Amino acid sequence: MAEKRSLFYFSDVSEKSGLGGYLHENGAFGEKWFPEPMGPGCGFIDYDGDGWEDILLVTGGSFRGMGKKQVPAIRLMRNNTDGTFSDVSNEVGLSNVFTYPFGIAAADFDNDGDQDFLLTTLYENLLFKNTSGYFTEVGSESGLSTEHGLSTSPIFFDADRDGHLDLYVGNYTDWSPDTDVWCTFRGEKGYCTPEVYKGTPSRFYQNNGDGSFTDRTSEAGFLPAPGKTLGVAEYDYDKNGWPDLIVANDLERDLLYENNQDGTFTEKGMIKGMAFDAMGRARAGMGVDVGLVDRSDEITIFVGNFQNEMFSVYRYSPEGFFTDFAAISKLGRQSLRVLTFGLFLFDVELDGDLDLLAANGHIQVEVESENNEFQFKQLAQLFLNDGDGVFDLFKGNEGSVLRKPIVGRGSAYADYDKDGDLDVLITENAGPTHLWRNDFSEHPETNANNYLRVKLEGSSSNRDGIGSMIELFIGNRKFSRRVRTGSSYLSQSEKVVTFGIGEAGSVDSLVIQWPSGVIDSFSQIAPNQELLIIEGETL
Repeated sequence: MAEKRSLFYFSDVSEKSGLGGYLHENGAFGEKWFPEPMGPGCGFIDYDGDGWEDILLVTGGSFRGMGKKQVPAIRLMRNNTDGTFSDVSNEVGLSNVFTYPFGIAAADFDNDGDQDFLLTTLYENLLFKNTSGYFTEVGSESGLSTEHGLSTSPIFFDADRDGHLDLYVGNYTDWSPDTDVWCTFRGEKGYCTPEVYKGTPSRFYQNNGDGSFTDRTSEAGFLPAPGKTLGVAEYDYDKNGWPDLIVANDLERDLLYENNQDGTFTEKGMIKGMAFDAMGRARAGMGVDVGLVDRSDEITIFVGNFQNEMFSVYRYSPEGFFTDFAAISKLGRQSLRVLTFGLFLFDVELDGDLDLLAANGHIQVEVESENNEFQFKQLAQLFLNDGDGVFDLFKGNEGSVLRKPIVGRGSAYADYDKDGDLDVLITENAGPTHLWRNDFSEHPETNANNYLRVKLEGSSSNRDGIGSMIELFIGNRKFSRRVRTGSSYLSQSEKVVTFGIGEAGSVDSLVIQWPSGVIDSFSQIAPNQELLIIEGETL
């Protein structure tokens, strides 16, 4: 593998791609209500099954009964396969969705071959069933609209490995217009932080295999819980073949739900050492992701926090505990300067190492007049991994998208133009959508790194292969990636897995461990292609 640092660039293609006219509406009407600065999420979904990632935009809404003009809560942008997108919301049944929305998760929950999605809201959550490219809202009949409250980041995962995707929905606080608290900011009302509200525990729904879900939050071990959840990620952290959950909470301890191998869970965040900061304090956890970022073959958890709170960075050890790696990773000092919402790991330069992107932005526009050290609009941060879990801040050249401040919220990645490198989608609160095309592959004279993309289709396992571990071997090196939903903040990245393999000319072997227990192995694979692998079949 090549150790030299490659050069790469992002191009802002928001306008030319057709996303330039989409502004988020947060419903603000002068009263500084608590939910206004939270959204929006965003994400990628191949809704028509053509192999090209389409885009879901959470475009906002207004509070019920406030008299403001209703705006569509969500828009679906079809990938035209030429670098542009077209709004097909009306023809797919999504143009008349009116609510106050936050986050999305997309997956084939009913195993019929179409990508469905969940939309979390301030009111009842909405489940959209996809039938040959047309969406029908089935939340109530599916058993997911029994809870009414402020929900945030959802995640589909197969908790009991029965081949049917279950659902965990992050819930935040018990806010309502009747419980709104007046918080003073420089003598006037400002946006409250969540300690003034009681947290609402998140919910777990078991997939019954017939298109319906049953609330098993208590029976599965997810109660009691502090609530105030903003991000959730899935990984098999203890390598026993069962999915575990990492939950980022806002001013409450972060949680680690260990799977008991029967579909129930035990919360072990404090026992394992990842619930609090080094001083035993809860931080304002928002975006979260987890992955293998060094050569230890042990996971590292990353959580974005409030300004003046460095990223939470916890590396797991074979002894069974997490160690604070914020200083060792060199992320601590740089992350003190920003308020981070979206956060995800991806191999931006295809060298085999997972890099980290943070979408940043404050909640109080008045913060700039109080203290010039803080800004309302903030720079997104891209941290490049040196291969050993140590990260350097990449600032980009003059005019780079990384030098233009935004009010960052949701963030996700996908190879939307199918050139092998990963592109970035970021939303702003009460602002525009940003699509950053990764131009790494456009400069072969300086970037010789190769890639391999893997898309899974389950048969005994769930159709999307969610929960599968994909291992790639080149020489004496192993690269591991997991097929997942969730992570980041309110957002959905693509489920196709991208491996950067540097200058390697071939892959020695590829091993897939499916949730069903099936193991598929393939050898001598050429790079720079996307593979569709069906469970139990030949390549």
